[in-house]
Amino acid sequence: MIKTVVFDVGETLISETRIWSRWAERLGVSPFTLMGALGGMAALDRPHSDAFELVRPGFDLAREEAAWERDDPHGMRNTFDADDLYPDVREALAAIRGAGYQVVIAGNQPERAYDALVAMDLPADSVHTSDGWGVAKPEPGFFAKVAAVAGREPAEILYVGDRLDNDVLPARTAGMRTALLRRGPWGHLHAERPQAAAADVVAGDLHALLPVLHRLA
Repeated sequence: MIKTVVFDVGETLISETRIWSRWAERLGVSPFTLMGALGGMAALDRPHSDAFELVRPGFDLAREEAAWERDDPHGMRNTFDADDLYPDVREALAAIRGAGYQVVIAGNQPERAYDALVAMDLPADSVHTSDGWGVAKPEPGFFAKVAAVAGREPAEILYVGDRLDNDVLPARTAGMRTALLRRGPWGHLHAERPQAAAADVVAGDLHALLPVLHRLA
């Protein structure tokens, strides 16, 4: 029986549209250009950092982030706030928690994302980031951390994310149940792949999860 539902962050709870638009402005290209490049990387199973290299050859992510922070120390830059939440997040998480499930947020995010997520006061029992843990998806150690903070056996956990490579497949290997969310470029592309059958459910939004939890029970 599922006792805990764990949510990825980017393009699961948080829309990254504004983040990528700010990156496009920083790089001096149109949002359409950068987002098109990101979609291409998603289709080719290449990391999103390759999209930066495509539009600006020789791009150094760490150096650019440091320069951006110096140029705009009080701006949003490449982070998010409550305005970036998908519209279904609060209601869906509250419904799942209200049904008696433990709700955990854990994704590949920098440490500063922890403060941003906590400030949103979401209906969740705990919030965690990969940088805070020192291990990132799809490493098995990340999913071991998920099970540890939940205090559950892997089979009692449903991990929800928008990617096969980072979410569904490694979580399944760790012994968890999985939901693939058809949201964002990776989510839509990955939902069309044969490997999507490895997920316990492919969902169009977060409201679809509670009926699935009842079925899995």
